[in-house]
Amino acid sequence: MEENMEGNYDLTNPYEIARYIKEAKKATPVKVYIKGDISDCDFGNIEDYGSADFHVIFGESDEITDFLEKNKNKINKFRLEYDRRNSAIPLIDLRNIDARIEPGAIIRDKVKIDKGAVIMMGAVVNIGAEIGEGTMVDMNSVVGARGKLGKNVHLGAGSVVAGVLEPPSKSPCIIEDNVLIGANSVVLEGVKIGKGSVVAAGSVVVEDVPENVVVAGSPAKVIKSVDDKTKGKTKLVADLRK
Repeated sequence: MEENMEGNYDLTNPYEIARYIKEAKKATPVKVYIKGDISDCDFGNIEDYGSADFHVIFGESDEITDFLEKNKNKINKFRLEYDRRNSAIPLIDLRNIDARIEPGAIIRDKVKIDKGAVIMMGAVVNIGAEIGEGTMVDMNSVVGARGKLGKNVHLGAGSVVAGVLEPPSKSPCIIEDNVLIGANSVVLEGVKIGKGSVVAAGSVVVEDVPENVVVAGSPAKVIKSVDDKTKGKTKLVADLRK
């Protein structure tokens, strides 16, 4: 089995992912804008960016709350912002990923994204997922935990590749190379879609799909083999991956 280790965790194993989440230090990071001169205060582990009577501080919720209470006489007013509570898994660091990732995509840490992939606005990619080279995850689509998308896959807008973390006994979804999944389709847990196949828009795929066929419906059934006409209608645009 391919190893994908982070510390002592094998993130290809659902039980190990569950252990990672259990043992991770839960975080509630907050940001506070403060009007008031707090320059001489003891910040502890809190990060302070400011001077004189305007500051922006970052830290954990409990420590920030204590700081605001202890220094309330120096604070004229403040505004607090946060976007999570007791979060176990941070978002991925995007800086060294050689892919196009648009604003509003939510990608958790411990995800593999290969060169030339495209993650569009509103897409969600969960822990343990793999996105292959040249693959597009379109707007508002979801790649669940451990989902594997091969090379040059198109996951249509609003589609779901179901995650397999609970129940952990299920195999992950595997979408092989050159598969096109139409908008608003659902691929259920443990399903494998073979190379070159096409899933029609709005389909619900409940069982494995062989290579080079077109499936449609709910539940999705094979309706034809991929032919030249199908290839022409489903051809990917390389320039979108530059």
